[in-house]
Amino acid sequence: MKKYTEMTQKELLFEKERLEEEYKKVKEKGLKLDMSRGKPAQDQLNLSMAMMDVLKGDSDLRCETGVDCRNYGVIDGIPEAKRLLGAMSEVEPDNIIIYGNSSLNVMFDTVARSMTHGVMGNTPWCRLPKVKFLCPVPGYDRHFKITEFFGIEMINVPMHIDGPDMDMVEELVSQDPAIKGIWCVPKYSNPQGYTYSQKTVERFARLRPAAADFRIYWDNAYSIHHLYDDNQDFLVEILHECERAGNPDIVYKFTSTSKVSFPGSGIAAVAASKANLDDFRKYMQIQTIGHDKLNQLRHVRFFKDLDGLHAHMRKHAAIIRPKFEMVLDTLDRELGSLDIGTWTRPHGGYFISFESLDGCAKTIVALAKEAGVVMTNAGATYPYGKDPHDSNIRIAPTFPKMEDLQEAAKVFVLCVKLASVRKMLGQES
Repeated sequence: MKKYTEMTQKELLFEKERLEEEYKKVKEKGLKLDMSRGKPAQDQLNLSMAMMDVLKGDSDLRCETGVDCRNYGVIDGIPEAKRLLGAMSEVEPDNIIIYGNSSLNVMFDTVARSMTHGVMGNTPWCRLPKVKFLCPVPGYDRHFKITEFFGIEMINVPMHIDGPDMDMVEELVSQDPAIKGIWCVPKYSNPQGYTYSQKTVERFARLRPAAADFRIYWDNAYSIHHLYDDNQDFLVEILHECERAGNPDIVYKFTSTSKVSFPGSGIAAVAASKANLDDFRKYMQIQTIGHDKLNQLRHVRFFKDLDGLHAHMRKHAAIIRPKFEMVLDTLDRELGSLDIGTWTRPHGGYFISFESLDGCAKTIVALAKEAGVVMTNAGATYPYGKDPHDSNIRIAPTFPKMEDLQEAAKVFVLCVKLASVRKMLGQES
């Protein structure tokens, strides 16, 4: 089909009329489809159901050091859980603390503690006139909600295929002591599915921030979430790079099994330098007497080791890979020749990032919703919900059943076409 950008006014009007009629028929179907969040599908959750049987009433519920996991104690995680999550995070067990079920909760707590009590003896952020964070965009909306909640000023940093614009990061961090952190999803990023290059990781490790309490919030949520066995992204391990650069304290590395086992009942962890972990333990001593050690034990006995985790994730990939491929095939077939959008082709993670014509994203999402397909709000991938180009849309293929996803993908491309034609004709809605 002819590119929309090459169509005459008359051709565009004819195409708009055709699309309007098609859209009317879709609305008459009364669809109720949801691909607004990156949640595992029921088939994925079923993969971990055997975990419910590894601990029983007559099970030995002691960890390897003899501690009774039903009781208080072992504040930073049982040894075997530290080995398992340490292997997943590519760090030594001594460099990791095991938490509860949510890494997002750990990140929130970390920012909150920095606000009220400071970082390793530095001035609490709440006593400073201004606190700022760098935010690679498009990025993870829940990260931005945390910093917005605490009144922290957020600064957009463009994301490239190899990671954030490091020239900008280095310049800002080195000059402004009010900048206290940067959000990062370094592997299969949310929403683009990009993985930071070796050079990008090395530049992060060698940052020389003006603020002594600056930290990289390294949310490695998708470290083992590959879609393919033979086409996987590689990410350089950040803690080792920071130590090599003489910068061991600059990073907090977060991870969890939320999209490995059960999102509501996984285990989370943070890896960091000894000095940082000692700082974490100070507030943990006040905050809790220990996290859920039975859940830690359950995970260890189910997965056993890193090989067990990888084997399990191959089962996840077998379920979601066809969904990603179907959505990408639909985008290629329906939009590939029209010059009205671009999209990423991730090798892992949970999202596809779509870039529409400028000024069209909100209209596309609204049209989809009116037709019965709920998507992530346009703008959600930017701080304060404000996409300066109104062009980015996060596509989350994992949760719907395949037949529902096929229908949703058809509706989406129809809405992209209709919004684009209206934009080119000067009709915004």
